[in-house]
Amino acid sequence: MADGIDGVRALLGAKARPVGWAERRARLDEVASVDPPALDLEFTPARIGPLPAEWSLAPGSDPARVLLYFHGGGYCSGSILSHRGMVGAAGRAAGVRTLAIGYRLAPEHPFPAALDDALDAYRFLLAEGYPPGWIALGGDSAGGNLLLACMLRLRTEGLPLPGCGWLVSPWIDLRMTGESLDDKAAVDPLIQRDYLHGLAQAFLAGHDPDDPLISALHADLSGLPPMLVQVGSAETLLDDAVRVARALGAADVEVRLEIWPHMIHAWHLWAARLAEGKAAIAAAGGFIATRLQAAPSETLTETGGR
Repeated sequence: MADGIDGVRALLGAKARPVGWAERRARLDEVASVDPPALDLEFTPARIGPLPAEWSLAPGSDPARVLLYFHGGGYCSGSILSHRGMVGAAGRAAGVRTLAIGYRLAPEHPFPAALDDALDAYRFLLAEGYPPGWIALGGDSAGGNLLLACMLRLRTEGLPLPGCGWLVSPWIDLRMTGESLDDKAAVDPLIQRDYLHGLAQAFLAGHDPDDPLISALHADLSGLPPMLVQVGSAETLLDDAVRVARALGAADVEVRLEIWPHMIHAWHLWAARLAEGKAAIAAAGGFIATRLQAAPSETLTETGGR
């Protein structure tokens, strides 16, 4: 197994870019799950109504606190499988249980299907007895944008917000005005403007890309909980991360922006072979652990409910 970012780049470039939604989804599942999760992680399938979901728990982690995770994939691909290793490792680093959801994908299910599913998952956790201060939301790429949209809807509906948020390589501008889309095109092996344009059209299905629930760059972000934003310097979405961190800070939200040198889009997915992936997950775990309120494990059952 080749180590380091060059090894990850070689993995990603080993096959031609897939064509068609089915091939794209299969390829992301393949490359993102190339390294299996740690053997001591316990994964338990679940359902939230019709929505597939999966709990994970590492030995010694506190099941009374939870990271609800929204996978990336441009709203059109990605799955519980593709992100299982990353999510399980993040739960271990934070010392919490995780809940990953398989939200509905475009183009079969365009906006607002994914957002509705994310809200249902958060309401499910509240109904299971998790106080909001014991819940963190996490998401990469489109999942990071979905995280912010979920919080905005919660705020609008008067529901309590979670304890914190973790955004990895977030895609928060579906009009794609960031300069790094062109400045970093030569070094990003995954995300290019034309590729994003196709994903955006499939997800939007005619909706306005400047809708704050679609492009969080245009939202009023005031009142949101503390946020960690992580992005690689070799990403075309670098400007999306920098701009959303600025917008959060301007709205008086506590925010930490980490720009990791030489890293590519959602490099955490390959943490098993990438020291910087392990380190970024560890940093995220520390951020989450220090911002979720402590709670005794015995208050919740082994399946997440009271």
